[in-house]
Amino acid sequence: MSPRTPIKHLAPLEDGPVRVAGWVETIRDQKKVQFLVLRDESGAVQLVRPRPEGDDDISRAISGLSLGSFVQVDGQLKHDERVKLGGIEVKIDTLEVVGRSLPESPIAEDTSIDKRLDWRFLDLRRPEHNLIFRVQTTFEHALRTWWIEHDYIEIHSPKLMYSPSESRAELFQVPYFETVAYLAQSPQHFKQMAQSAGFGKIFEIGPAFRADPSFTSRHATEFVSVDAEISWIDSHEDVMRMHEELLVAGLTAVRERHGDEIEAAFGVQVTVPETPFPRIPLAEAKQIVAENGYVVPRADEDLDPEGERRISAYVKEKYGHEFVFLTDYASNIRPFYHMRHADDGALTNSYDLVFNGVEISTGAQREHRVEVLEQQAREKGLDVAELETYLEFFRYGVPSHGGFGMGLSRVIMLLLGLPSIREVTYLFRGPNRLRP
Repeated sequence: MSPRTPIKHLAPLEDGPVRVAGWVETIRDQKKVQFLVLRDESGAVQLVRPRPEGDDDISRAISGLSLGSFVQVDGQLKHDERVKLGGIEVKIDTLEVVGRSLPESPIAEDTSIDKRLDWRFLDLRRPEHNLIFRVQTTFEHALRTWWIEHDYIEIHSPKLMYSPSESRAELFQVPYFETVAYLAQSPQHFKQMAQSAGFGKIFEIGPAFRADPSFTSRHATEFVSVDAEISWIDSHEDVMRMHEELLVAGLTAVRERHGDEIEAAFGVQVTVPETPFPRIPLAEAKQIVAENGYVVPRADEDLDPEGERRISAYVKEKYGHEFVFLTDYASNIRPFYHMRHADDGALTNSYDLVFNGVEISTGAQREHRVEVLEQQAREKGLDVAELETYLEFFRYGVPSHGGFGMGLSRVIMLLLGLPSIREVTYLFRGPNRLRP
């Protein structure tokens, strides 16, 4: 039996016998000739078969096909520049219906996103959705390559936690034998444990969970978190420098491999940003957006989504840059483990990274002095006893360190100019979605 040839590999082949397989995208069942468009994971090709007088098993099988059925075809490849779909076609010799589809699809291109998510396996057959996950694969691979080339260690931290990783807010609690466990909001504690273990530089790409009842275009209850942590830093500037170099590597790989496809499918040109990325203290960013006509509703908090869009527009106009680091966040809106400024305890050595108007990441220098950690946890109203396992990491020596956590789906959404992370998440989970 000859192997199947992915459709994108047909064009360089000489005319002759081939085997292709995929789902039927269109059918033109004419009196003298039958045409099919067959699509697989790599592309689409036209199939053709002259119709014999009186019909035969193959012509009847083609006439009875429903769109979306999976078929396997042996036939003759022919190059013909008159064929609009790639200048090639396959003349059908044999056709096997491997998996027959119901005749009516429950979704169409103009179906709402919620209905499309109900039928995600069908929605993902669209070529542009296939491209989304190829882009994601390339991006993740480039990040891993950069980390490995720079001597990082990959870890896989547990997602069942004995105690909250940051606070009791937004936690999923699950039964665990005779006790309860919590789904990890982030790998934060275990990233820091690796610094105490002497790993030096680590990364992880894995799931995280937030019991956040938000229905916005950028929130999910389960998401993929991209995390890194490094030892022997002087400030959060070291983390930002690592972070921007990593993103340049990821975006360079995406542009080189998929740039033309992305522009054709989404009308977006992938830009590789110059380093260093602009850096603006949060207080200054608030002042900038206020001077440009927008006052953040709560002065003692972070920028709201409109503020993020406004500061991004400012940076785009002034610096021609899609990224901006917002730095020096107030300690009252940061976790207890963020290190505070040596000369101003009201500020932290931390940042948010905003990409095309949306925050994608939070990073910081961590507090590594256990007595300071305990005090800052108490100030946040946390039970130090519940944090004892975490605090033990700091009682036996730990270097200065810092890192970041970044939402993968937000990056891909903004990179491709799409309106919601629902479009770029394989199977989205939100407050009212647990299926499929």
